[in-house]
Amino acid sequence: MESGEFRGAKACGKGFWISLLLFLCMITTQVKGSIHEYRNEAFTTKSNAFFFHGGSEGLYASKASRHLDSSASSQSGKSFIRFEGVTFRRTKESASRQEDMQPSTGVVEAIILDVKDRERIGGAFLKTSAICCNHTLAETGSCKLGEVIFQKNSDNPKWPRVIKTDFAGKNEEAKLEADEIEINSNGMYYLYFMFCNPELKGTVINGRTVWKNPNGYLPGKMTPLMTFFGIMSLAYLVLGLAWFLRFVQFWKDIIHLHYHITAVIALGMCEMAVWYFEYVNFNSTGLRPMGITLWAVTFTTVKKTLSRLLLLVVSMGFGVVRPTLGGITSKVLLLGLVYFIASEALELIEHLGNINDFSKKTKVFVVLPVVFLDSCFILWIFSSLSKTLEKLQMRRNMAKLELYRKFTNALAVSVLLSIAWIGFELYFNATDPLSELWQVAWIIPAFWTLLAYSLLVVICVLWAPSRNPTRYAYSEGEDLDEEGISLTTGDIANKLERNALVEDLEEDKRE
Repeated sequence: MESGEFRGAKACGKGFWISLLLFLCMITTQVKGSIHEYRNEAFTTKSNAFFFHGGSEGLYASKASRHLDSSASSQSGKSFIRFEGVTFRRTKESASRQEDMQPSTGVVEAIILDVKDRERIGGAFLKTSAICCNHTLAETGSCKLGEVIFQKNSDNPKWPRVIKTDFAGKNEEAKLEADEIEINSNGMYYLYFMFCNPELKGTVINGRTVWKNPNGYLPGKMTPLMTFFGIMSLAYLVLGLAWFLRFVQFWKDIIHLHYHITAVIALGMCEMAVWYFEYVNFNSTGLRPMGITLWAVTFTTVKKTLSRLLLLVVSMGFGVVRPTLGGITSKVLLLGLVYFIASEALELIEHLGNINDFSKKTKVFVVLPVVFLDSCFILWIFSSLSKTLEKLQMRRNMAKLELYRKFTNALAVSVLLSIAWIGFELYFNATDPLSELWQVAWIIPAFWTLLAYSLLVVICVLWAPSRNPTRYAYSEGEDLDEEGISLTTGDIANKLERNALVEDLEEDKRE
């Protein structure tokens, strides 16, 4: 029976080395945040064009007051995309085929557009799948031969913005001259570098772009999270103070489980505080500080792991129905260790590097192990809860039975909410592939933080320190007392219960 119950936990260990490898790879990644760096990046082919995705972020419009002066101090109200040292290098073979005196022997275009104007890039509005202008389209005057087809927005004639960079003569390198593009309307902006001349095949891009919102460098979809983490820091502080006062008031009656709950609360306080300061620093500099980010990610992972282990050991009746976990302690710790590694890899991938989303296929490899391990926890928790409730019902310990029924109901509600929210999240991502709803995307991660906090509050209320800890705590004599009660009755049912109690007692001793 034991092997069947823990088969999932053993299978979970198969992703250990993959997760560890991802973890070691990611901690060496430079953290650039809103500064998108290009280091000999190659262009890829799409239709009849060559393109490179330079970045995408949600940006708010500049504040009107920024026109007062052009000094650095006025940058706080300005929203922009700035090009810094962006250069294009073509191959020697491509350069050698050109004439020295020609002013333009190849052009690369930097295109900045709001996602709402995506149909204005390429020939969609001309009923063609081509991205670059061809002879047929050029003859109609719809576009210029050898350049990307685009249509100006009649409501905002300056957009989409197209910045052209020409290779001169036989030069192998060309530098983009534009310094800064101001953003005057809210939107999800995309930056593409494109060229149409097949002779430029093999061209690479170097340099970087800096993306800034009016109030700082935080991307628009992350800006509300800074305020959210500040509020959650206060929420954990209030919970911690309430728990600490109760802990001190009844410190003589504390049981082992209370120390586990205290650890989770303390980790939650540290996690929210570190994330808040990480976002504040990111917002002011545009760079994610490696040290603070690693601490924040690690606090999150440790708290998530300990929270799940806390739910598991509570469900097993640790400190309430049984004094120790016995022989399954090593299996519990193994599952916790594997979950920590898999979760740490996922958190590092999500929070280190550029803000651009990672490839969907790449992310699946680190998301699936965490989802599988969470399923292991859920199945094990509810299986243990079922056995604990059955044991309490047989022993007729009504106080503990009522406590565990409340805990089971709260846990069931949280699981149902989680399933519903996962469904909503999948629908949200499926219907918004281009992040057009970036202004409300922050509620997705915020929900999980709120749910974890709510469940922790429920546990704190149910297992709060009190003057009568033995009401909920395990005591060595309770099995014998309940066995004695059943022996005083002469009916067959009570004798059966007596035998069950003896078996439970012997099982706990063996473990």
